Amino acid sequence: MPAPLLNERDLDFMLYEFLDSESMCARERYRDHNRESFDAAIATAKQVAEKYFLPIRGKVDRNEPRFENGRVEMLPEIKQAVDAATEAGFVSSTADYEVGGMQLPLPVATVANAYLTAAGSTTLGYLSLTTANASLIEAHGTPEQIAKWAVPQRSGRFAGTMAMTEPGAGSGLADLITSAERAEDGSYRITGNKIYISGGDHELNENIVHLVLARVKGAPKGTKGISLFIVPKYLVNDDGSLGEQNDVALAGLFHKMGGRGQTSTSLNFGERGGAVGYLVGEENRGLSYMFHMMNEARIMVGTGAATIALTGFQYSLNYARERPQGRLPSCKDPLSPPVNIIEHADVRRMLLAQKAYAEGAFALCLFGAQLADDQHTAPTEEQRSQAKLLLDFLIPMIKTWPSEYGPQANSLAIQVLGGAGYINEHPVEMFYRDNRLNPIHEGTTGIQSLDLLARKVPMQGMAGYRYCLALMSETVAKASNVSGLVEQAGQLEAAIQRLAKTTETLLAAMADTDIDKVLANSVIYLELFGHVVVAWLWLKQGLVASAALAESEHSDEQNFYRGKLQAMRYFFSVELPHTKRWSALLEQGEDSAFVMRDEWF
Repeated sequence: MPAPLLNERDLDFMLYEFLDSESMCARERYRDHNRESFDAAIATAKQVAEKYFLPIRGKVDRNEPRFENGRVEMLPEIKQAVDAATEAGFVSSTADYEVGGMQLPLPVATVANAYLTAAGSTTLGYLSLTTANASLIEAHGTPEQIAKWAVPQRSGRFAGTMAMTEPGAGSGLADLITSAERAEDGSYRITGNKIYISGGDHELNENIVHLVLARVKGAPKGTKGISLFIVPKYLVNDDGSLGEQNDVALAGLFHKMGGRGQTSTSLNFGERGGAVGYLVGEENRGLSYMFHMMNEARIMVGTGAATIALTGFQYSLNYARERPQGRLPSCKDPLSPPVNIIEHADVRRMLLAQKAYAEGAFALCLFGAQLADDQHTAPTEEQRSQAKLLLDFLIPMIKTWPSEYGPQANSLAIQVLGGAGYINEHPVEMFYRDNRLNPIHEGTTGIQSLDLLARKVPMQGMAGYRYCLALMSETVAKASNVSGLVEQAGQLEAAIQRLAKTTETLLAAMADTDIDKVLANSVIYLELFGHVVVAWLWLKQGLVASAALAESEHSDEQNFYRGKLQAMRYFFSVELPHTKRWSALLEQGEDSAFVMRDEWF
């Protein structure tokens, strides 16, 4: 029997028990919805995933796009799959009805998209980036820009990208040199080169809308002088029809370790005098606008990493249940039949670790999706403000923790399969390769760690940090009154106290000593904080599972909830203790990497 893409029961738990997403139907925006409509959207995504994406998953991995005669050549089946997902509404699942959207809550759309990601991996990126591009234009563009560029993306006519990275600047956006010059008609002429642009060129859609960061001539140096422009592949006439090709040229494709379904491009702007661009918002505020798309993209990266981890876990679990090999150490009879490998304790260890990582990561991402929705649709202004505060604070962890521990889960999936896991007869090696990109793009782990410690913790008088710790402490108080969770509540309380003490030590050191030395260990701090937050979310899952188990009468349901509680216990017993060592390293100012010198290597 083939492995399921995802555990449908777990998705129901996450959505309706952990988050109680059904309660969102009471909000004005979602009053046309109910659980049936949510489930219908998820079921449609599953059908599209299994019919169009899953059958070509291996073929797409083995036949990456090619750069031939100045254009992209790719498998025609990719367009069929992308078109099917578009026609089913998954470019605009959260968008307003007025632009053809489903107006779904973001957590529901996230679960639906998880099926598409599980089957199509980064091929879904064509849709995801288009969604984020349209959302940014809708948030910061003029009504005319929305009608001309966002609406066609929502319908699937146009695709969208974000074009930030340059050869000489990399992640250092302050050093970008792509330039923009005002034209007499009010538009701009863009000149420069961008690299690693996902989905930067293809023929899956009629047009591609690039959101390009550039510096208007005469603008200040650094990030304060960056503006944001809409730069289409083809110009668009007033009646919505396509005009001539813009001065945007595909310079080549990058060939990647994984994620081969989506093009990664080098684009030249302005080889023939300047690409026509249209300013979004005001000059020199482009980075703040782009953060709208970047934050949405960072949630998508984390969610993609968690989903691929879940998919690998399901595959290796299915394999372990069906693969007979070896006998238990206690068995001395060589004539006895081999046992399925799930009977071996070490295989269960690897499966349990995958479950703890993947389901913990997915809970974090769904929680982030809930906050992203709440900041716009929660009933009161206070609730909306608190959701925004917490989401802004958690973004580095939502992007990074799943991106780091998702590939670790996929590595364990390979190990469960043994030698079979290392060959392409099984997809677990592909899952690892696809997932390995996620710690890199949309801000590397190092960049996210600097953002957390140097910016997000001190931000607004440490308001986001304090609110996060307060929420975790509330969960500890609840769990302390549940007999089966008292031990975990105490462990989390101790971890929160260590985290607070370590944070105070680091902030004082940043103020009094060499800030570069303190931030040299920022990745350790990010890992420390991420582990505490994921432990918190596991405890929240444990509260739900413990209460449900007490009421369950059917063995399948009882086994499901016991599995949740066991994964929680594993995380607290095996993973959370790492935070003690990380806190000690941070508080003692461990400096071996900081004092290391180039010539010593």
